[in-house]
Amino acid sequence: MEKLSNKYCDSILAYSRRKTCEVNVGGVFIGSNYPIRVQSMTTTNTMDTKSTVEQSVRMINAGCEYVRITAPGRKEAENLANIRKELRKKGYKTPLIADIHFTPNAAQIAARIVEKVRINPGNYADRKKFDHINYTDSEYENEISRIRNRFLPLLKVCKEYGTAMRIGTNHGSLSDRILSRYGDTPRGMVESAMEFLRICADENFHNIVLSMKASNPIVMIQAYRLLVNSMNKENMFYPLHLGVTEAGEGEDGRIKSALGIGTLLEDGLGDTIRVSLTEEPEYEIPVAKTIVNKYKNLDKSKVSFESIKYDINPFEYNIRKSREILNIGGNNVPRVVNDLSNRKNINRKTLGELGYKYFKKDDKWGISDFACDYLFLGKNNLDFDLPGTLGVIQDYSVWVKEKRKNFYPLMKKEDFLKNYNCNTILMFVELECDEFCEEIIQKLKSQSSVVLVAKSSKKNTMKDFRKFFINLINAGCEVPVLISNSYHNISDSKLQINSTIDIGGVLIDGLGDGIFLSNKLKANLSSINKTSFGILQASRTRITKTEYISCPSCGRTLFDLQEVTARIRSKTEHLKGLKIGIMGCIVNGPGEMADADYGYVGTGIGKISLYKKQDVIQRDVPMETADKALIDLIKENGDWIEPIKQNENIY
Repeated sequence: MEKLSNKYCDSILAYSRRKTCEVNVGGVFIGSNYPIRVQSMTTTNTMDTKSTVEQSVRMINAGCEYVRITAPGRKEAENLANIRKELRKKGYKTPLIADIHFTPNAAQIAARIVEKVRINPGNYADRKKFDHINYTDSEYENEISRIRNRFLPLLKVCKEYGTAMRIGTNHGSLSDRILSRYGDTPRGMVESAMEFLRICADENFHNIVLSMKASNPIVMIQAYRLLVNSMNKENMFYPLHLGVTEAGEGEDGRIKSALGIGTLLEDGLGDTIRVSLTEEPEYEIPVAKTIVNKYKNLDKSKVSFESIKYDINPFEYNIRKSREILNIGGNNVPRVVNDLSNRKNINRKTLGELGYKYFKKDDKWGISDFACDYLFLGKNNLDFDLPGTLGVIQDYSVWVKEKRKNFYPLMKKEDFLKNYNCNTILMFVELECDEFCEEIIQKLKSQSSVVLVAKSSKKNTMKDFRKFFINLINAGCEVPVLISNSYHNISDSKLQINSTIDIGGVLIDGLGDGIFLSNKLKANLSSINKTSFGILQASRTRITKTEYISCPSCGRTLFDLQEVTARIRSKTEHLKGLKIGIMGCIVNGPGEMADADYGYVGTGIGKISLYKKQDVIQRDVPMETADKALIDLIKENGDWIEPIKQNENIY
């Protein structure tokens, strides 16, 4: 049986949406009996009624089902009435949500106007001073009583006006009280919300949605799983709002969001989602809808609590043990394989799409951080020399004729079981997940050079891969595994989302030794390669580039986030492995960028504060010199390297 202590979803192997109570948000209900809702947040100044209404209309026309608006103070909360009035005059009845952080009075005003309020339990009743306090149990209970008194007035208003509430914990803005007792952990995030949730239950208020946001998808996923586990133990079944906070921009932001949100949706968790991109909010909606649409026609199996040994801890990240074969498995980073089996006229330029540049004058190869590790040629061959670090996989029938150096065979199940002896230090065996059987297990245990290529043709791809790995673990088989998936003539943007969900969720559980993606009939090699590395980066399993934790902007933002993020990226994107937080205001400052190495935070008009981790290093730096000051700070701490100028004389 699935261990009840680790239980967080209906089934680890079959898709089944978690049953929740329903929450009424202005007549647009959230819960398991309703579609997964899509929402976003305005980036305009809340006091600018005209701009906020116009942007809200663009969001709604794009498919946004709830519009969230920041209300940092009383005057912004009061102006929500004007925004709501103008939207209704234009015929838009989409529910509005007020986003509240530090100001309970603003929340109480907003709750009388809009259909839902969002509060952050980390700063609704507390001010973070980064103090560590050793509370006694009685002192801690006194703190809970203080929170209750601070929170009850809002509950009273919400009950009176029928206003829904989101209790939204953020990883980086946990209170000193929570940090002192639980640390900066997913468990601390859960307890932060549960304190408020128990007060709601005592007051018989249940029109509640919960969220556990973090910029690190692993932390975010573990926190949501723990939240459901904790609520189940207390017979609470509230809907979940999913999102990776400060996901960033471009393909990185999309991949991080798909990884965090999709992994949870695969397990039936999540009732409304927001994709947080450092772009105009209407651009978030198509990404969110692509994620949600994946579950409209997903096979829904009857949930059976199968008798299965399941030793993967869903609340902690642990890597499955696998043996090392050349550079695959063991302590190696996950490898990237690209499919050239359908490609005609493979030449040196082809490899340029995969991270390898040929310098004709010097007759040498340049290798980037995004250089794939293996090529799959199928029945193709090559007539030029490759970089020494690049391996080639061929169909067995072609490979056996020449057995070239750094070329390795790929076998189907039937050939592998025929006892072919390849006499090679590395061979690949392709298996559909449901082809796994005792005969294969015994054969694998007698062959020390095999790497499996696991494939799934089912719609429930992630669950299929998970079952495959559970069978391997339970059989005591430590063979390395490449997770492989083929897509057919889909766009680059859909490939990003779908492959991240199908494969990324498996990596989050510490499973898999590499990625092998292909897009039949529409093979943009560069895009596929970037997606593979992007998935590994987002899952923190292989770091190949700088990571930017940037908020999506809102009415609190003090500078143009898109412009500043692009500018800082252009100066720092060569700093592989560094995490830089770019935040438009102090609310989304040291808190939201808890996972960042350095922070660039708006603290006033034209003023920036610079952080190292969560410590302020320089305050009120003029914006015109802030970029240089950030680079100087990185240099002072020994994290700067000079960018390499590329030789233009390439083939």
